[in-house]
Amino acid sequence: MSPTRVLVLNSGSSSVKYQLLDMRDSSRLAVGLVERIGEGTSRLKHTPLTTGASRELTGPVADHAAALKAVAEELAKDGLGLDSPELAAIGHRVVHGGKFFTEPTVIDDDVLAEIERLIPVAPLHNPANLTGIRTAMALRPDLPQVAVFDTAFHTTMPESAARYAIDVKTADEHRIRRYGFHGTSHAYVSRATAKLLGRAPEDVNLIVLHLGNGASASAVRGGRCVDTSMGLTPLEGLVMGTRSGDMDPAVIFHLMRVGGMSTDEIDTLLNTKSGLIGLCGDNDMREIRRRVDEGDEQAALAFDIYIHRLKKYIGAYYAVLGRVDAVAFTAGVGENAAPVRAAAIAGLEELGLVVDGERNAVRSDEPRLISPEYARVAVAVVPTDEELEIAMQTHALVGTARHLT
Repeated sequence: MSPTRVLVLNSGSSSVKYQLLDMRDSSRLAVGLVERIGEGTSRLKHTPLTTGASRELTGPVADHAAALKAVAEELAKDGLGLDSPELAAIGHRVVHGGKFFTEPTVIDDDVLAEIERLIPVAPLHNPANLTGIRTAMALRPDLPQVAVFDTAFHTTMPESAARYAIDVKTADEHRIRRYGFHGTSHAYVSRATAKLLGRAPEDVNLIVLHLGNGASASAVRGGRCVDTSMGLTPLEGLVMGTRSGDMDPAVIFHLMRVGGMSTDEIDTLLNTKSGLIGLCGDNDMREIRRRVDEGDEQAALAFDIYIHRLKKYIGAYYAVLGRVDAVAFTAGVGENAAPVRAAAIAGLEELGLVVDGERNAVRSDEPRLISPEYARVAVAVVPTDEELEIAMQTHALVGTARHLT
């Protein structure tokens, strides 16, 4: 029998998240996180889901190579080691795949070189992704390693949506276009929403709202993305936890000329000191709502700005699609913040969008409708599962390649 396990790795600049899944039934065998890599206070938390008893290790983890070796040792303790013949492949989350990586891809030297060439448009993410890939390849050079790109789902956008209105030669020379991110989440949720509606993905038009600390919206027509809110980088679009989202580009010139700020200072301002945290000092929606309920005017304004931007994108994508069958909320805020969902849909009754208060208040880990039966457009809460999406794409690709050989 062919091997059925897939190890999913998400390598950040100082962390590695991982999950081991068995694709016979999409079950998780182990999950874990190594954080603060390169520091003396590194921590590895490992949970074998066959027993559920978590283990924690603390102490210095010098680099990603040491982190993955420690992960391999923990998996081996549970009989799930990287040397297992049941391990089919390792799937890697890669944030930026540019214009040309439209599907999951078996990693070779050419793929590594292209991911490296994309570092200028993803300086925070692609280097860490590359480090994780190279470390895993050194540990298991005989095993297929697959890159699943955050940008891939959005490569179906037409040029009218993907192009910025700047000089074409300059844009092409510097790869300036709208790529979009959170693609694995948007892909998974769009299919899961269609299933919830009892329809095929190719038969439905959806607006997917991935609302976490990072946030993005997508317009999905018949299973294919036709527009998304993030652009060249994850900075564009919705108001986020620490990112500004949409803004007049001239603000940057103003801050340079009048404020005397450097490009690095402005980059830090817009990516880590803006959005909700810049507006009210908090980027946790639970805390913001608590403050709103206590009458905090600054928190209330931040919430209103967040909702105003969100509502604008819902309306814009309704216009792009022409017909909408459902709006799906997902990710940490989208799945758990009922006030956000209610406020985002409020006032859109003429578009066929209504939220049922009782349904919206229910907390569940299952996909569910929160619109009333009579609503012309369904409103859904659909928990995302990016790791499962990466594992499914990885296993499907490796299985197909094995079959062809």
